[in-house]
Formats: sequence, C-alpha cells, structure tokens
Amino acid sequence: MSDMRDDSERQIHPIHGLGAPAIAPTAIIEPGARIAADVQIGPYCLISGQAEIGRGTILANNVTILGDVRIGERNRIFPNCVIGAEPQDLSYQGTRTRVVIGADNIIREGVTINRATEKEDGETRIGDANFLMACSHVAHDCRIGDHVIIANGSLLGGHVRVHSHASISGAVAVHHWATIGSWSFVAGLSRVLHDVPPFMLCEGMPARPRCINVVALKRSGFGQEAITAITETHRLLYRAKVGLTSAAEILQSQGMLLPPVAQLLEFLSNQQGGRHGRARERRRAA
Repeated sequence: MSDMRDDSERQIHPIHGLGAPAIAPTAIIEPGARIAADVQIGPYCLISGQAEIGRGTILANNVTILGDVRIGERNRIFPNCVIGAEPQDLSYQGTRTRVVIGADNIIREGVTINRATEKEDGETRIGDANFLMACSHVAHDCRIGDHVIIANGSLLGGHVRVHSHASISGAVAVHHWATIGSWSFVAGLSRVLHDVPPFMLCEGMPARPRCINVVALKRSGFGQEAITAITETHRLLYRAKVGLTSAAEILQSQGMLLPPVAQLLEFLSNQQGGRHGRARERRRAA
C-alpha cells in the first residue's frame, strides 16, 4: 500500500531555502531528517532521521541512508546504494559516527559507504566531483578527495586514503590503511598492499609502479618539463634503483627537482617510514 503522508506528517525539516523536496509516496523519511528544497527522492528509499541532504541531490529508487549521513549539493545517487551502515569492524560498539559526502558526486548502483569507527575522527568522508561506479565499496574511516574515479567492484578497506585526481580501475582490492596518491592510476584486478605513489600507473598482485600516468598528467595540464622530470624520477627509483637520497641529488643536479618531483619524493620517504609500505601505519612500525 502506498504511503500517502504529506511532508508535515513525515516531519521533514527543510534546509538551505524554502520549499518542499519531491518525495515519492512510497519513500520512508524518518522524523528529524533535514532535506533541502528541490531534492528528489525516488520510490522505496529509506532516509534516516539523522540524515541531511543538500540542494539538487537526486536519489533514485531503493536508496538506503542509515544513521548520521551528511550529503551535499547536486549529488546523483543511483538505485540500491546503502550509505551510512555500521562499520564492518568487530570492535565497533555503536558510537554515533557519520558519513560526510560533498557536492557533485555520482554514486552508481549498489555502492556501499560505511560510517566510521571511533579509531580516528569518527567520519568517513568523500569530497567533491567523484565518480563511484557500480558495486564499489568504501569502508569505515576512508577519506576520498576530489575528482576521484573508482570503477566497478573495487573495494577500499578501512582507513584508506584516496587523494584527489586518482583513478582506480575495476575489481581492485585496497588493503586497509593504504594511501592512493594524486594523479595515480591503479589497473584492474590489482591487489593494493602498499601505498600507491602519486603520478604512477600501478598494476599487479601486489600492485607495483610500472610507469608514470602520463595520460592523466597531460589531461590535467602538466607541462612537458614536469612530465619529463617525473619520468626520470621513475627511472632512477624503479629501474636504476639508486635510492631516494641519490635520486634527489641527481635530480637536483639536472635541474629536475620540480614541485611534483618533490611531492613524489616526500610521499615515498613517508612510505618507507611506515609499516609494510603504508605510511599511515608509521605509529605501528617496530
């Protein structure tokens, strides 16, 4: 039977302007939800009373929003997504944690995004203008930057960081606490056990840097000087295997220690200080 309650009976609290959102009669909106004007909520959606949804966001049918979830403006969320479910962590004891999603994201069919544990700051966070393809999974305490692409069926373990402009191809599994650097690309079916350096194309089981992600760099406006310097850095580190200190000295002598190269060397230095090639586990290192 259709639920024909009007907005006042649903106890929706509009935000960011006047007016009522467009809500399908069969959608269930729990009391206390804050939903902006011009939000569209499709049939059979379930929205938690702790949720907040910003202007212009569109939820297709059968989207489930659980717990404390803050969704920004102009997001498109496709059928059968579940956002804000409890973290899949046996230590979780029911503390109120949240998911925070920015603006202009596309979240395709069957994506799952879990809320955080208490182990960091209590937030699973996704930035702006990201594209999460069907059946991908974002675990508890993850942070995704801006303009990130995660393809179908890829899985982020807990506490993963994906920096802005990174791309993860299909069916990739990322180990918890790993970091994916900016403008990197992880090829399909890869197993990511270690941090993925910025600007690199990584592939394999486990994934290793194979070459630089030259296509993304050109598309993003990196000049030829920067691309040449990053290419030489890759050659020194992964072909000649001269080590970080020697590579930095050589690059400096050749006038190639440009800001992107310095960023890459700093990332690798931090990685070496971590545990199992994951810089964010430095505090656990022996």
